[in-house]
Amino acid sequence: MIIAVINNKGGTAKTTTSVNLAAGLARSGEKTLLVDLDSQASAALSLGVPNHDLTPSMSDALLQGRPIEEIIRSTAQPGLDMVVGNMDLANTDLHLADVPGRERRLIRQLQRVRTDYAWVFLDCPPSLSMLSINALVAADFYLIPVKPEYLSLQGLFNLDLAIKRLKKGMNLAPRLAGILLTIVHPSSRVVRQNINEIRKNYPEDVFETYIRQDVRLLEAPAHGQSIFSYSPGSSGARAYARIVEDMKARIKRAAT
Repeated sequence: MIIAVINNKGGTAKTTTSVNLAAGLARSGEKTLLVDLDSQASAALSLGVPNHDLTPSMSDALLQGRPIEEIIRSTAQPGLDMVVGNMDLANTDLHLADVPGRERRLIRQLQRVRTDYAWVFLDCPPSLSMLSINALVAADFYLIPVKPEYLSLQGLFNLDLAIKRLKKGMNLAPRLAGILLTIVHPSSRVVRQNINEIRKNYPEDVFETYIRQDVRLLEAPAHGQSIFSYSPGSSGARAYARIVEDMKARIKRAAT
């Protein structure tokens, strides 16, 4: 399955979610590929790839046509491979502006290696750019991480509408794998109100488990590790482990 982790708002733990869901699946024995589509290369940096080693990157595959199998690299997590991003991805919209079939460049590359992996995760940039559109074209499912605050709530409604319009206008078929509440302060009355509002509007789509704010999740990227490697007993690791199982069950139900 190809999963796009997407939100056009920054600060929603999108990369944290991409990295830890991919690592969690690999940890359970399922071969997984993580594709970093963000010019900031946050997913790559989170898994210990240094700034000076961000080439070749996904930009070589999307903009230069280099076969993706030549730029896939292994990670410290057995069973987890990745393709890094870098600053060259920032120019994707400009480079592909007049290129026919530009929205299908990613899926053509992924088709070369899809049978090698049980799961492919696409860590999208915080915008509905050509990279995000490529991810939605390629994806079987998409997952939306949301921080339960007022502006993120409004952003979720707008993102949901934008994706629905894209799916209709471009005849896309990815399905929603779920909405994941992240960076949650459950003791806050306002946060609880926002969570209730999200669950009311998307009663079947919001994961029951949410991701509390956890300092271990903030520390793990600085050590180049997933939360499972850095702090396997933390609340963040336990929550992401539950999300992995819930997501697999949701996708299995949807696929059947």
